[in-house]
Amino acid sequence: MISMAYDFTKISMTALMRPAFDAGIALTRLDERIARSSVGSGWTERSHFADACASLWIDGELVHLEDLVLHDATRDIRTPTHELTIARDVLRTRRRIAAQSPDWALSAEGIRTLRKTAEITPAGTDKAEAVDAIKRGGAIVPEGEGDHADGGESLPGLDYAAIDAVLARSDAVIEEAKRPGRAGEPEKNPLVYDLDWDEDERLEEWRGVLRQAENLPALLQATVALDAWNEFSVLQHAPWLGRLLAASILRRAGVTTGAHLAAINLGLKTIPVDRRRHRDREKRLLAIVGGLIAAAEIGLKEHDRLALARQMMERKLTGRRASSKLPELVELVMAQPLVSASMVVKTLGVTPQAARRIVGELGLREMTGRGRFRAWGIV
Repeated sequence: MISMAYDFTKISMTALMRPAFDAGIALTRLDERIARSSVGSGWTERSHFADACASLWIDGELVHLEDLVLHDATRDIRTPTHELTIARDVLRTRRRIAAQSPDWALSAEGIRTLRKTAEITPAGTDKAEAVDAIKRGGAIVPEGEGDHADGGESLPGLDYAAIDAVLARSDAVIEEAKRPGRAGEPEKNPLVYDLDWDEDERLEEWRGVLRQAENLPALLQATVALDAWNEFSVLQHAPWLGRLLAASILRRAGVTTGAHLAAINLGLKTIPVDRRRHRDREKRLLAIVGGLIAAAEIGLKEHDRLALARQMMERKLTGRRASSKLPELVELVMAQPLVSASMVVKTLGVTPQAARRIVGELGLREMTGRGRFRAWGIV
C-alpha cells in the first residue's frame, strides 16, 4: 500500500488567510444578492449550465452551451457526443446537490451515490443516452426539421430494427450498472481503466484530509480538499466530482446557502493552467482561492446583466393584451440560458411561426449563428 498522505506542515496558512477571507466575503455577497433577487432562479439555472461547460473545459474538452441546453431539454440537433453526456452528468449532479440538504453530498451515502453516477458515464452512457432520447422523441429528429420550426422537411422513417438492437444493448448495460456490490461487477476493461488504480483507497485518503482540515475556515477547507482531490486523482474518469464536493463544503459551512452552489469551475477557468497545476502546493492553493474570487465576481456581473435585461424586456409588455404570450416568453427566457423555437412551441403552446414572431418582438439575440436549428438568448 503506497501512502498518499497530504502533508499539512508544508502549507503556509499565513499566505492563504487574506485571499481566503476576501473569497468568503465575495461569495457571501453574491449569495445574499441571489437570495433576494427577482432573477435569482434564472441566475441559478444559468450558473448550472455555465459551470458544467466550464468543468469540461478545465478537463480539456469543449462542450458548447447551446448543445448542453438543447440536450437537457431533449431537443438535440444531433446524436449526443461522449463529452456532452459527461457535461449532462455534471449539470444533473449540480442540481442534485443543490436540491439536497447541505451536508448530503459529503456524507457516506451522498459520496456513494455521486460516485456511482460518475462511474456509469465512461462505460456505456453514450448508447444509453441515445436510446433515452429516442424513447422521449427528442434526439434523433433534429430540432427545426421534425417540427418544421425552421422550415425544414421531416426526416425519413426511422430504422426500428436498429433502434431495438440499441435498446437491447443498453438494457444489458443498465442491468450491469444496477447490480449491487463491486464484487459482482464485471471485470473492468484494461484499455479503459488502470486496474491498479484503487479508488477506494484514494477516496479514504481524501476523507482523511477532510478530517484533518475540519478545524480550518470553510474557504480553506474547500481549497485544501480540492487540491488534495486533484493530487490523489481519486476517480479515474470523474475529476469533476471533486470540484462539486469542494463547492458542497462551502454550502455545508453556510458560505453559500440554498440560493446557489458555488460555480467553482467557472472561476477556475479564468486561472492559467500553469498556476492551477503548479508543482508548488502553495501556488496551487492560491490559484484555487483566486478562482473562487473570480467565480463570485463573474456571478455578480451576470446577475446585474440579467436584472437589467429583465427590466428592458418588461418595458415591452406595456400595453399588451391580456392574452399575449410575451409575458410567458419573458419568464422562459429568464429561466434558461438559451431557448429554441421548439422549446417556445412546447412551453407556450403556440405554432412554430408564432414562436419565431414573438421571439422577434421581444428582441432576443440569435446565439448560434446558424440559419437553421437556431437558439436565442438575452443580449
